[in-house]
Amino acid sequence: MKIGFFGFNMGNLATPQAMKQILMAAERCGFESAWTGEHVVAIDPQEPPSPIVPDHPMLDTIAALSFAAGITLRLKLGSGIILLAQRNPVVLAKELASIDVLSDGRLLFGVGVGYVQGEFDAMGIPFNERGARVSEHIEAMRALWTQDKPEFEGRFTAFQGIQSKPGPVQTPHPPIIIGGMSPPAYRRAIRHGNGWYGFNQSVEATSESIAGLKIASADVERPTELGKLSISITPKGAVDADTVKRFEDLGVERLILLPRGARGQTELMERFIEETATQLGLG
Repeated sequence: MKIGFFGFNMGNLATPQAMKQILMAAERCGFESAWTGEHVVAIDPQEPPSPIVPDHPMLDTIAALSFAAGITLRLKLGSGIILLAQRNPVVLAKELASIDVLSDGRLLFGVGVGYVQGEFDAMGIPFNERGARVSEHIEAMRALWTQDKPEFEGRFTAFQGIQSKPGPVQTPHPPIIIGGMSPPAYRRAIRHGNGWYGFNQSVEATSESIAGLKIASADVERPTELGKLSISITPKGAVDADTVKRFEDLGVERLILLPRGARGQTELMERFIEETATQLGLG
């Protein structure tokens, strides 16, 4: 099982000193990856379904991943998740390819649709278009990353006669890992993703999601070049060796841990990383 750490750009970790301390601890202790969280803006005052208070610090994903690329050597670096409908795919393809180059091929491109309408309203993006935008943006970015002469014609993006160099180090491109626990998200992962990411999932909920992915695979044709769909989960609650085994038996390949009890104190989060590594035999 691959073990990752979630949220190194958030809360009390949103300073260069704290980010460096946590990223170095994760790398030293044998974690496979470290992941950002993303909300470009927060709703003020907070109201459902927004998950964060208005003054919750959250560094930009691209800036945080670039910083992490410069201070780590082995740790894979994941966006968990980029709200892709809120981004320009041509600009984002350049930014992420640059991170993949600067990290020597360690980027994991986690994407999602988003669910807080006020965030989309602030950016002038129609909320009811977000799913269609994400699916199309993925393919536009894939064209920029893989085609000798990139060309794309879509509803939201169109280009030809351009180049965007350098391309990613990873071939054909960084893994695209699609988040979301709904039938449309499952179908999008089958059709467009190298992997699927479920957040805050129990073992039982993960089993239900995997069943949903199987249903989606019967409805949506999966391109053969995408290969087997990898499964990543941020588990709900504490994780021990037995819990890891239960997830593993379901076919989960990566657990991205969110240290809820330790959040807000860098030293406690570093201790969480060290104790988890010992308990799970990492390194």
